[in-house]
Amino acid sequence: MASPLSSSIFSPNFTHLFRNKAFFYNHPPLRSPIYATLTRIASKKNASMELTKRPTAPSILSTHLESTVKHFQSLMAVIIIFTEIASPLPLYGWQDLSISPAEAVLYSPETKTLPRTGELALRRAIPANTNMKTIQDSLEDISYLLRIPQRKPFGTMEGNVKKALKIATDEKASILASIPAELKEEGSVLYTSLVDGKGGLQKLLQYIKDKDPDKVSVCLASTLDTIAQLELLQAPGLSFLLPQQYLKYPRLTGRGIVEFTVEKVDGSAFSPESAGEAKSTAKIQVVIDGFSAPLTAGNFAKLVVDGAYDGMKLTCANQAILSDSEVGKTTGYSVPLEIKPSGQFEPLYRTTLSIQDGELPVLPLSVYGAVAMAHSDVSDENSSPSQFFFYLYDKRNSGLGGLSFDEGQFSVFGYTTVGRDILPQIKTGDIIRSAKLVEGQDRLVLPPQDN
Repeated sequence: MASPLSSSIFSPNFTHLFRNKAFFYNHPPLRSPIYATLTRIASKKNASMELTKRPTAPSILSTHLESTVKHFQSLMAVIIIFTEIASPLPLYGWQDLSISPAEAVLYSPETKTLPRTGELALRRAIPANTNMKTIQDSLEDISYLLRIPQRKPFGTMEGNVKKALKIATDEKASILASIPAELKEEGSVLYTSLVDGKGGLQKLLQYIKDKDPDKVSVCLASTLDTIAQLELLQAPGLSFLLPQQYLKYPRLTGRGIVEFTVEKVDGSAFSPESAGEAKSTAKIQVVIDGFSAPLTAGNFAKLVVDGAYDGMKLTCANQAILSDSEVGKTTGYSVPLEIKPSGQFEPLYRTTLSIQDGELPVLPLSVYGAVAMAHSDVSDENSSPSQFFFYLYDKRNSGLGGLSFDEGQFSVFGYTTVGRDILPQIKTGDIIRSAKLVEGQDRLVLPPQDN
């Protein structure tokens, strides 16, 4: 039987899919029109040098001319490089040096805004009030600013927080109006915490004014967590309608949390992240996201509730931990490949993303601890009915922009949020002692025949 992970890095069949991408990614000089220009100049220079090697009558004039040409070529190379760096616009007359459509994949996709942690990806995936999203974007910019070494731009950070505070206070009614009536009280408490709480905007502003990056970082994380909680109250269900033909599948209309208990069977033990006793079992929690992958998350949640993964053996492959492909008597649905592109209102089905053309997913694979379904062994347009994997992202084995070569090829539906330190300790043969849906069962909608 063909591997359900065919066409992936976990399968020998993968290489034919991304051979060209790997070639492009590993040949940076091919990407630059400057490189092409300098190559032409170097070629002409070499040709000139070859001519000088031919036996000719000694001539002071020719020697002087050769020297002048060399100086001119060097000067032109410097001018070209300086102009390309200094000018954001293409130079007139360089049309012949532009990259042709066939070579467009040599450019790196725009990945600056791609989430690099599961928490960030999950927060961005929440369909919430536009005012809350504006506040969120303003504060997330501070996370990037904090990475600047030495002189950090605290003035810019202060401006971002003041902008967020103004929106939060001016649009209070709109923010709270987006919360269902039965959740209004909880929403009001969270709103107060966001503005005036210990980890709120006012406190964050004070730490920025004090120019204390450590306190800013801790407070910022708390503020963004409060924002996520508020946004989850504003988005109690799906923000789009599923196609009629997919209503026959289980679906998750929001968030859920799955807790795995993983056990070593060879007598060894898991090392705790902090001081503590090493044990043969460890806990891993995964947040599954129905906002972006309702069918995939729904099918997975149903399998967990049915006990399909209890006692299942795990296998370690290249950058992944896979569950067995067989789940015994309990079988899942072979749901279509489901990927929601960034900036789109709903997921795409049965199609992969064209990363080299700039398409990026809301839930990227290029995050350590991402959880995705394997491909069906029948067709890559469908996910496996039950086999899933934890992705152990490694930037050293990625392409330009830090993207996995398999980005946009699998249905990612969640992220490991607790126990990421356990993942690299899992070995082939370890088992899932139990898997439980500890949160979100009320959001799991089953088709009529499964009720």
